[in-house]
Amino acid sequence: MKRTLALLATCATALGLMTLAGPQAVAATGCKVDYTITSQWQGGFQAGVKVTNLGDPVSGWTLKWTWPDGGQKVTQGWNGTWSQSGPTVSATNVDWNRALATGGSADLGFTGTFTGSNPKPAAFTLNGVACTGTVGGDTPTDPGTPGNPGTGTPVGVNGQLKVCGVNLCNQYNRPIQLRGMSTHGIQWFSKCYNSASLDALATNWKADLLRIAMYVQEQGYETDPAGFTSRVNSYVDMAEARGMYALIDFHTLTPGDPNYNIDRAKTFFASVAARNAAKKNVIYEIANEPNGVSWTAIKSYAEQVIPVIRAADPDAVVIVGTRGWSSLGVSDGSSETEVVNNPVSASNIMYAFHFYAASHKDNYRATVSRAAAKLPLFVTEFGTVSATGGGSLDRASTTAWLDLLDQLKISYANWTYSDANESSAAFKPGTCDGGDYSSSGVLTESGALVKSRISTADNFPTS
Repeated sequence: MKRTLALLATCATALGLMTLAGPQAVAATGCKVDYTITSQWQGGFQAGVKVTNLGDPVSGWTLKWTWPDGGQKVTQGWNGTWSQSGPTVSATNVDWNRALATGGSADLGFTGTFTGSNPKPAAFTLNGVACTGTVGGDTPTDPGTPGNPGTGTPVGVNGQLKVCGVNLCNQYNRPIQLRGMSTHGIQWFSKCYNSASLDALATNWKADLLRIAMYVQEQGYETDPAGFTSRVNSYVDMAEARGMYALIDFHTLTPGDPNYNIDRAKTFFASVAARNAAKKNVIYEIANEPNGVSWTAIKSYAEQVIPVIRAADPDAVVIVGTRGWSSLGVSDGSSETEVVNNPVSASNIMYAFHFYAASHKDNYRATVSRAAAKLPLFVTEFGTVSATGGGSLDRASTTAWLDLLDQLKISYANWTYSDANESSAAFKPGTCDGGDYSSSGVLTESGALVKSRISTADNFPTS
């Protein structure tokens, strides 16, 4: 399982949240804590905390620490139930990580605010027993190295994905959440996708997937089918070498009826599925944003294209776009019921949902909350700004969205990992002319926010 978002619980009125009772304490005889500040900005920061049990096995645990100057406040945490009283912070297990065997560990994370300096915590305890191992380590856990996927990478851990119930599941049949970035149109921004940028995406951003946006029209695939197919395959290989999943996006946009491109889709997917069938890292998205077209027509398209993929690659997950620019019909005045009542006749599929945080708010989130109980959803594209790709970052709405997706274990890819001159881009214009894709100086406001969410530690279940 990926990060399970736990709402903060605290008795501090400044955070305005309620204290939750912890589990029954079981004595521990020692622990090791690695505390790493993964990013920092004016008055705020994000940190990862890895706790390793050095004593007897425990079932139910609470990790505590104090900050030396009391100027820090936890504002949001995950993989535990968090609370803070004065300078003392508590993080209690959630259901899925309550058992810590001898040598077992749990990866937690949080965002916070600070005033003055931002010193490391002190006096870590696990179930009331002082941690005797290293405290305050500076080096984040290495998720793997480029060219050597290994067991520590997303693909190395999860292997071939599948749909189980309403979830995306790994090779252990456990629900997971993938977090990553979408390219912009590869016909326009190919300079942004090179060894250095994908190294950064895998090892610094710690992304799980790269969505490859191959436009069909707009100077895309229809102008050079063989060339664009080759380019997509090369990006699949680059993602595989870094242990990331590759989401192949047949980026239909104008015209909005995917049936306009059905022959192209069959040709393209027959080729890429045959070429990549042996890979475990490929996911197929067969229609980006259907618009101006009925769900019946979209379903018909899907039921013709999916068998083409299955003929070559019977195991890969396939994602189907939905009505109203992949809004489950909400942007057309409909709802998820049209899909629930008339699903695509195919197995191992998911349905796409797209949102732009400044434009799509409570009613869209309510739709996703309802739909997620009945349909396997994948947010293959989202933005932190308006649906135009421009305007101001809507931090509150973006945070609400990402909190919901974390809670529901819905995977997502952000638009875009590019230096396009638009506020949805992760990088400032001109970044892709250089070699830095990680430092705060090259990130837009959107890029900094999304990177801070994506780069938190994965916690994929293996049993």
